[in-house]
Amino acid sequence: MLPVQTLRHTGHQAATSGTIKAFRVCGVPVRLHFTFILLVVFVFVSVLGSAQSNSTYAIFLLGSLVSVLLHELGHALVASRFGVRTTEIVMFPIGGLSRMERPLRPTAEICVALAGPLVNLLLATGIFYYMISIHETAVIKVADLMHPNSKSPLALLLYGNILLAGFNLLPAFPMDGGRILRAVIARFRPEERATAIAAATGRMLAILLGLVGLLTAQFMLVFIAFFVYLGAAQEGAAVAGRSLTQGVPVRAAMITDYRTLPHGSTVRDAANLLLATSQQDFPVMHGEQVIGLLGRRALIRAMATEGPDSYVAGVMDREFTRLSPDMDLAEALPLMAQTGACALVMWEERLLGLLTSDNLSQFLVLRSVGMQPSEVKAAEVGS
Repeated sequence: MLPVQTLRHTGHQAATSGTIKAFRVCGVPVRLHFTFILLVVFVFVSVLGSAQSNSTYAIFLLGSLVSVLLHELGHALVASRFGVRTTEIVMFPIGGLSRMERPLRPTAEICVALAGPLVNLLLATGIFYYMISIHETAVIKVADLMHPNSKSPLALLLYGNILLAGFNLLPAFPMDGGRILRAVIARFRPEERATAIAAATGRMLAILLGLVGLLTAQFMLVFIAFFVYLGAAQEGAAVAGRSLTQGVPVRAAMITDYRTLPHGSTVRDAANLLLATSQQDFPVMHGEQVIGLLGRRALIRAMATEGPDSYVAGVMDREFTRLSPDMDLAEALPLMAQTGACALVMWEERLLGLLTSDNLSQFLVLRSVGMQPSEVKAAEVGS
């Protein structure tokens, strides 16, 4: 499975990019990544082939995806017992991802991480007893999971769920076992060090999986190894970023020298401002009130589809992300990773500055070499 991610709720909840909303389960939105849709197309094409093996494999894949969804719902259910809401579940071709509204404490993280594999073991147990009741044998080879032939889909799902549980319990990021390892180490070491150990374990496991895949010509293992390595590296980088921003307010990293657009501006006016400055995103104002945000991508799209004489008020984003200037920058990091290039820093309805992904990256680089955040940079809040 993909790792459980945490995200602070700040009023405007950004969805994972590259996904579409599919349905809700137990109140949790389930979104499909575009690569997942490609897999569904592949399964459909496989079913069109009349070969028995293709049909068996298609049923196995669909059943495995249901198992993955139930795995993620297990995470969500246990997280809710600790008072943590799951903002969404994203389905990928090789797993799922549960996004939590806030970080979990070590005890909660262990329980939430264990919930997913436990669901798979319960599913395997249920399938096993059902097969006994219908007098069907469950003897297959592990290789049949990668290249099924005429084996029973139930037997494949039985072993598939056992493998899902076992693989996720490996003590390495981004698997659930890596989160358990990190939570245990975090009881004795700082979170950053605990994450570094779990992430290093994940990278070593990925290298071993990749070598095994290359030597045995199992290219799916190489693909999984690539995913594991990236997941471990991303988790390590995310925690390093949190350590550099913990206790630092958003105002310390925001841009205070910026340009805005009146609500009556045209797309041509916005394009001229884009060329004249290094700014990529422009707040759209109606007097002193912010009514929207126009980004570079939306501007170019509007220029091509609506024309240069169209008004920015018709193409701007009215559901822009707001951040409090006193919000901890560590809490803003995951939101910025999901919401896009820019967020507006506001006190009540007053615009104080912009927080962009580029400026945030520069801030992290300077912090990593020893720069201390300045005191209040913007005008005094409420003055």
